[in-house]
Amino acid sequence: MWNLIVSNLSHTIRKFDRFELKYLVPIKTAAEFKQSLRAYLVPDDHGDSRGCYYLSSLYYDAPDFRFYWEKMDGINVRRKLRIRHYESREPLTADSPVLVEIKQRVNRVTQKRRVLLPYCEALRLCDERQVPGHDPRDAAVIDEITCMLWQYNLRPASIVRYARQALVGTEYDIGLRVTFDNDLSYQINHLELHEEQSGLPLFPAGWMVVEIKVNERLPYWLTELVAVHNLNLVRVSKYCRSIELAQDLAAPGWRFPLA
Repeated sequence: MWNLIVSNLSHTIRKFDRFELKYLVPIKTAAEFKQSLRAYLVPDDHGDSRGCYYLSSLYYDAPDFRFYWEKMDGINVRRKLRIRHYESREPLTADSPVLVEIKQRVNRVTQKRRVLLPYCEALRLCDERQVPGHDPRDAAVIDEITCMLWQYNLRPASIVRYARQALVGTEYDIGLRVTFDNDLSYQINHLELHEEQSGLPLFPAGWMVVEIKVNERLPYWLTELVAVHNLNLVRVSKYCRSIELAQDLAAPGWRFPLA
């Protein structure tokens, strides 16, 4: 299984830069927008025949929620750390492949640096600060992750899960990607990806998150479609949304309340 997954990963899996635009959209509007994209985009072949798959992310933050506040304060250069699992029919086990990922924002550019590890090794790295054996090409990312963990005393903060449908550009729009995220939930107790899900809704029923991701600039036709369907750009972070909702719950199991 590992060989198959690794062989499917391109060089961009380790590091890439792009622009991301996010929209909070009613499901009906999202469906109409998606239908308009059929003439230009195709389903992502990493999902099923429609480009659909499920994913879950375990986010780490400092005791003072540094990453949360950097986003809320609009800091131009900011990072966050997560373990991301692309779910399959097989249960998550110690040997299941996951991505340990640094997501960085530099002004309007989103950068990602990540490494593929077995789940047990990802936890050993992020929870116990033990550096796993790794490909030499991943050394810089592993070093940066380790530095972040020690420098900010990072620990699990929340889990976000959702279903995603991804459409990608053809040879005419290389690098273009539009995703539709629904059934979004968050979890602030039992912060283990392998445990039974106990999520709460991240957004009100009837809404979904649409993201447009592009290497350089939006094609003209896509700009026109966004205007036609009256999509409104929002500054929304799934992680930050989960932390805000956790404050409202004031759950005793939420281990790291905001100062």
